[in-house]
Amino acid sequence: MPIPKVRVLLVDDFKEFRRYVASTLRERPELQVICEASDGLEAIQKAAELQPELIVLDIGLPKLNGLAAAEQIRKLSPKSKIVFLSVESSPDVVQAAFTMGAWGYVVKMDAENDLIAAVSAVLRGKKFVGRRFADYNFTK
Repeated sequence: MPIPKVRVLLVDDFKEFRRYVASTLRERPELQVICEASDGLEAIQKAAELQPELIVLDIGLPKLNGLAAAEQIRKLSPKSKIVFLSVESSPDVVQAAFTMGAWGYVVKMDAENDLIAAVSAVLRGKKFVGRRFADYNFTK
């Protein structure tokens, strides 16, 4: 019996970085990138339409930023778990992401080491924050 795939929506406005993230996620056989989006409004529409189990979401997006998009996504696709992947490394932004319902937060510079760890933790039902934020408690 085939293992059910975790369907992933990937949202980032920079096409080359989206390709990198997609190829990283595809290395995991349980993950299936079902759609990519390049702005916040498209992210909301695709999340509502596809109801993915996991959304990897940038914050600095055109048309609507990722935090505002996450607020809408939580209403339209409540079972989707969101992992933010952003250049933003301010503790205030990370806290805002968790307040908006994030399950994980990875800084883009740390994606090589933290992205798969974040996705794995979130899929096990655990919150994840990258090592650079070890001194903070965002996930309570």
